Amino acid sequence: MSDPVRRGPSAARAALVRVSAAHAARREAALRDALPVAAAAAGPEAVEEVLLQAYLFLGFPATIWAFGIWRSMDEDARADTEQRPDGDAADPNEQTLAGEEVCARVYSANYQKLRDHVRALHPELDRWMIREGYGKVLGRSRVDLVTRELCVVASLAVTAWEPQLHSHLRGALNVGARPDEVDAALEEGLGFVPRPAWPERARALWRQVAERHVR
Repeated sequence: MSDPVRRGPSAARAALVRVSAAHAARREAALRDALPVAAAAAGPEAVEEVLLQAYLFLGFPATIWAFGIWRSMDEDARADTEQRPDGDAADPNEQTLAGEEVCARVYSANYQKLRDHVRALHPELDRWMIREGYGKVLGRSRVDLVTRELCVVASLAVTAWEPQLHSHLRGALNVGARPDEVDAALEEGLGFVPRPAWPERARALWRQVAERHVR
């Protein structure tokens, strides 16, 4: 498995990616090990942001589980959420506008194609994706979008949602992640996957994305 700290991402990014991968894998011991490292490297606030954003990809049960572990740990290592106002709070219209901007950055030339596809599945999915996913959650300012996308890559590598992984491998590059950072995030997630077939498919997918990006 690639070493994300030495290979490409900063220590802070690598530590947050590790949290995301352990969270997606539901490995409690690994998550307990990763959380204080990430808090020391990136700060408690950043840790909580990547745990929060996971509900988009893992669901509320997994996110509540992870926060239960986080809250059970040393209080000095946690963000003071009760005393901190939500600086990213916005009305739904503002969240929609922010979501459109963030989603367009992630999907680049494929943005309209994505919107059309999701809207055809169900109009509410499109509205929720933009307002909730990209506006309210991924558009929050407390963690930069490159780090968020790398954490998403790690999570999707674990859960093996291939179309979404494909999209976010490209999305990470689109928002400015370096190829070596994306590769390290992918390998971090795949390190939690015991099945050999999926990691090879995921790596092949990444090679295709990286080759097209270079062109």
